[in-house]
Amino acid sequence: MPNREPEETETIRPEIQATIPVPSLRTYTPARVSLRRTGVSLCTSEILDFQLAHAQARDAVHAALDTNLLAHRLRTEIPTLTVPILTLASAAPDRATYLRRPDLGRTLSPAALLQPSPCEIVIVIADGLSATAIEHHAVPLLSALLPQLPAALGPLCIVTQARVAIADQIGSLLRARLSLILIGERPGLSSPDSLGAYITWNPSPGRTDADRNCISNIRSAGLDYVTAATRIAFYCREALRLQLTGTALKETTQPLLNT
Repeated sequence: MPNREPEETETIRPEIQATIPVPSLRTYTPARVSLRRTGVSLCTSEILDFQLAHAQARDAVHAALDTNLLAHRLRTEIPTLTVPILTLASAAPDRATYLRRPDLGRTLSPAALLQPSPCEIVIVIADGLSATAIEHHAVPLLSALLPQLPAALGPLCIVTQARVAIADQIGSLLRARLSLILIGERPGLSSPDSLGAYITWNPSPGRTDADRNCISNIRSAGLDYVTAATRIAFYCREALRLQLTGTALKETTQPLLNT
């Protein structure tokens, strides 16, 4: 075969390339990318930022939820909320046990007494893995959500040391058709106050994650309250209409798909 000349490629001279601005990845994400270095080491400020974020995440996991203050805020900041507010606890007696025994966080304390109160929707507010998320976002989210809910509410339950599945037991005891739990998500190193919402049709012990719909990352730097409330209300309406949640229930309306 005849020898072929190598193809010429257009290159940018180094002195010109250096003048072309390159947008930092930090413009697009709060993740720890494009960290500044000095020599082969990270800059001191980057290390201190990491240590601060790590401390905030640990504080969020170990923080205690002030249930009395939360109940007071719900009453005073949401005047339209007229249902009873109940304060409950899981079977985990303390935070250390809660972190080591996830199973105890899924069931109510034996001392928790709930009388059947048949209702369409029961709302549960749980500290989960970030009481900070509940303190920051539960009240403003409910303020945006309650006017959009399509059915009558049962008692609003505030639960400490709780996991997502505790709403199954609460919903079953109250004979609710649908449960909605607002819970603090596991903190990341850039999101110690992220709130999640889980919707479950016909809540009862034994339900799995496949039976739920989830809206997560509700916070000022994530999903805003109005958008989150719209999505939660959509799932609640469709769940009551179709009598199902989970993998069989999808967001199908165009406005929601565009958010």
